[in-house]
Amino acid sequence: MEFLQDYWWVILLALAFLGFFVTVNQGFIGVVTMFGKYRRIMRPGLNFKIPFLERIYKKVSIQNRSVELEFQAVTIDQANVYFKSMLLYSVQNESAETIQKVAFKFISDKDLMQALVRTIEGNIRAFVATRRQSEILGLRRDIVEFVKEHVDLSLEEWGYHLQDLQINDITFDQAIIESMSKVVASNNLKAAAENEGQALLITKTKAAEAEGNSIKIAAEAERQAAQLRGQGVALFREEVAKGMTQAAAEMKQANLDTNVILFSMWTEAIKNFAEYGKGNVIFLDGSSDGMEKTMRQIMAMQQMESKK
Repeated sequence: MEFLQDYWWVILLALAFLGFFVTVNQGFIGVVTMFGKYRRIMRPGLNFKIPFLERIYKKVSIQNRSVELEFQAVTIDQANVYFKSMLLYSVQNESAETIQKVAFKFISDKDLMQALVRTIEGNIRAFVATRRQSEILGLRRDIVEFVKEHVDLSLEEWGYHLQDLQINDITFDQAIIESMSKVVASNNLKAAAENEGQALLITKTKAAEAEGNSIKIAAEAERQAAQLRGQGVALFREEVAKGMTQAAAEMKQANLDTNVILFSMWTEAIKNFAEYGKGNVIFLDGSSDGMEKTMRQIMAMQQMESKK
């Protein structure tokens, strides 16, 4: 008690000193009123105020804020659509005019949220009401752009700025979902059948191409084989003609009867022709004149070949 009696004035000065200053945290701006009327703003940090006259009415957040929203809309063909969205917004700027507008436009943040929900829901309902249920899922981007355009105007009047709006989920009544699932399943079966048919067509085409190439290769091989056989027969005939011509010439120089040797060579030639030739029947003149005529023809062919 003696301490209080001796140092009461120190305690009074300390309380008065504390009443002269107030701290505003980072990310907030204080709104000061005097006698219930707006007076000024306080920036983050230590600020001076008049004790008992000025008071902090509200501390306005200047950070980005987000809120998740859920609401329902009805399409032009009377289908219920359920939306889940996320809204990101912030104060337009840190000017005194904007902070004053934000502080006094709504009594509390709850009132601000209610106004935001009504604005967004109203715009989405207005858009969805002009579309059919089957179109909604493909119009997500259009819905977002439409709502952004209108909601941003309302937020600017309140001192806020729309940073982003996302529609995270769009669902329908269970009956519609089951119907959509059946349509998707039917489309999948159709696509699978088309893919299977396409694969079968490709397989058949490749098989036909392979068979055609095989036939082509076999035909080319047969053609080359026939060509080689023909060249072999021609070479064989040429060698036979050379041998018969040489033998006949030697016998004539020796004044020997060429009929015997010609007959032997003639029969040997016929044997070889029969072995390597393609025909089944050979018609020959077996008389001496015929053999001599044949030999002359062979010799003539040989002479023509040697001139070439």
